[in-house]
Formats: sequence, structure tokens, C-alpha cells
Amino acid sequence: MKRIWSPWRSRHVERLASNPNAVRGVFASIANGDSDERNLVLWRGKHVFVLMNLYPYNSGHLLIVPYREIADYERLDPEERAEIAEVTAQCISWLRETLKPDGFNVGMNLGSAGGAGVPEHLHVHVVPRWAGDTNFMPVTGETKVIPESVRDTYLKLQKVVQRHDSP
Repeated sequence: MKRIWSPWRSRHVERLASNPNAVRGVFASIANGDSDERNLVLWRGKHVFVLMNLYPYNSGHLLIVPYREIADYERLDPEERAEIAEVTAQCISWLRETLKPDGFNVGMNLGSAGGAGVPEHLHVHVVPRWAGDTNFMPVTGETKVIPESVRDTYLKLQKVVQRHDSP
């Protein structure tokens, strides 16, 4: 296997190894915080907010997160589910305009057994895809080279988000 170095990822892995509960509450902390740019929050709605994934599967990987910390999709209120659906469409639109991807992966990993890194707080992944990149499963299990810093992608997306009406 080829190795590609990503030293920023090691800080996250080390934090989890030393304290498996380190990510618990991370979304609630961001939801209640006021450091949107530092936390890569792109947009805030009534029931959900959108942020960049700090450890993306691909450039432009967005997360749609309900403000309410909840693990089970079926326990979301109808208003929360509706806003998640509407914001998913808006995220796809923002990404199309900004990064011009050829396709998308959209989904949730529910529960630890389902692959959720933050199982107590469900969230939707919106991952832009380009023809010629690898399929979704190897991206999550193997090494991926991201061609641009998350911060640079955030700044590009932020300009597009600010130009458009909210979802």
C-alpha cells in the first residue's frame, strides 16, 4: 500500500485514541458556539446548520447537522426532517456552482455499527464526486489526497452561500 502523509489527521486520531469520548458533543458545541468561521460553519437555519467536514472524504465534503443532539433518524421532528431535505438540495446546488463536481454521495452513518464517528448526533454527509475518482467505500477506508485545504474550499463556498437566498 502506498502511504501519503496527512499530519493534521494524526491530531484527530491521537485525540480519539487518548479519549474515545473526545468527539462527543462536538456538534452541540459548534451549534451553540459563535465561532462559525473557525468551525467552518457555512450556513445556519432554523433546525439545522451546515459545516465543512474537517476530515473530508473529498474536497467540499459538507455536513448537515440538526441543532438538537439526536442519534435516531426516526426521532427527528417532521420540521427537522423537512429542513434536512431542503438543505441537502441547497448544499448540492452550492457545491455544483463552486466546485463543478460530476456527481454526489449523500447519506448518513447511523450508530457505531453503521460507521458513525459521532453516533449520538446524526448528520448528513454531502460529498461531491468527480469522474475518475475512486468509488465511495475505498474513500472511507483508504488514503485520499485532497487537492485543496479545507479552509480554502470553505472560503470559496462561503462566497456562493452568501450570494444565494437561504434554503
